[in-house]
Amino acid sequence: MNLLLSLVTILILILAALAGASAGLTFLFAVIIPYAAFVLFVTGIVYRVVSWARSPVPFHIPTTCGQQKTLPWMKSDPLESPSSAAGVIGRMALEVLLFRSLFRNTKVGLYDGRTVYGSAKWLWFFGLLFHWSFLIIVLRHMRFFVEPVGSWITGLVAVDGFFEIGVPTLFLTDAAILLGLTFLFARRVVVPQLRYISIFTDYFALLLILGVAISGILMRGFFPVDLEQVKTMVMGWVSFSPVVPKGVGSLFFVHLLFVCVLLAWFPFSKLMHMGGVFLSPTRNLANDSRMRRHINPWNAPVKVHTYEEYEDEFRDKMKAAGLPVEKE
Repeated sequence: MNLLLSLVTILILILAALAGASAGLTFLFAVIIPYAAFVLFVTGIVYRVVSWARSPVPFHIPTTCGQQKTLPWMKSDPLESPSSAAGVIGRMALEVLLFRSLFRNTKVGLYDGRTVYGSAKWLWFFGLLFHWSFLIIVLRHMRFFVEPVGSWITGLVAVDGFFEIGVPTLFLTDAAILLGLTFLFARRVVVPQLRYISIFTDYFALLLILGVAISGILMRGFFPVDLEQVKTMVMGWVSFSPVVPKGVGSLFFVHLLFVCVLLAWFPFSKLMHMGGVFLSPTRNLANDSRMRRHINPWNAPVKVHTYEEYEDEFRDKMKAAGLPVEKE
């Protein structure tokens, strides 16, 4: 049912874009919706980041899988159990850039009545493939937002289309992102355990990004779009002098609507883990509990009732009950 609702929602978005383009509502789809989506994206991210940053951390809870720094003769692991800021930065870099924790993912099964653990690197590989491809595609699209186009952008485009397969050139990241998304989607549909815990937003996120990728590839290879008009439209956004593109076709508005929905929905979905990983106390805290005391910021001042005060209050009753007292 969740998968069906996601498919229906994607279909509604496609029909809305096609109907709006044919009805002449291009100003709505090319100006109003993109600006609204961008405002929601920025304000949503700021709100989530500020709320996370203001949340107290009651416990010192860094996740580790290595020896903590203790005695001089015990070798510690500065990345898997960092005790300094440099170690935290190194571990965070491995996590963000290479998905270090996911690389250690294992699968478990029962064989002949025994619990057996094995390596499971496919999720790590396709997850890394999808995220890096998505990042490169976003950076490639920066050529529409700046003028003149930086040399690093043209260089990135040249490297991405290095093999020059077909006319126009098939970018490697286009094929890679489709491969990664297909695996992640099929995994949720095929694996019974994942299908059981998957909800609407899980399917919708994958289908929405898949829709962005497929519509973009179709525009590049099968239904060409006037890129000069697209550049003019985007530069109009940047300079706050919006213009409506002409002759770009209905598929472009489908692609644009997918992107706008993704931007607007991003801060309020699980996709916000992109920013949350930097604010997670399990990742950004050093494992230095043996060197520095961690104070719970939620601890309210408490009036302590010492034993001496307790005995002064109940001395007569304690003596009457035959209990020993320190002071007569």
